[in-house]
Amino acid sequence: MSSIVLFDGVCNFCNGAVNFIISHDPDKKFRFAPLQSEIGLELQATHGLGDDIDSIVLVKDGKAYTHSTAGLRVARTMGGIWSLAYVFIIVPAPIRDFFYSTFAKNRYRLFGRQDACMLPTPDVRERFLT
Repeated sequence: MSSIVLFDGVCNFCNGAVNFIISHDPDKKFRFAPLQSEIGLELQATHGLGDDIDSIVLVKDGKAYTHSTAGLRVARTMGGIWSLAYVFIIVPAPIRDFFYSTFAKNRYRLFGRQDACMLPTPDVRERFLT
């Protein structure tokens, strides 16, 4: 079963992270949807996240993970060297999420934003939910 990564579709850093995951996911374990999309909003509502979440969301096996936990679980699922990042799960979530939230609050200032969600290239379009 594939995992779904919800991301901020207008965030340049988030779009870069999605492209990174795609390029390091040859087994196509992940599917993607912007938080702002219809499916993104629907999944947020289904999992009780609200429509104002500004975090990456990983939906896997019927459960939604947010913030640093989502990022670490994505890294673990990617496998290879990236799965080593999962060792940081031992750090209590409030501490991890403090750093995650600090970065997230500044991501537009640091990396910029787009006026609209990214459009996937034809070769990866089937990995995006609509």
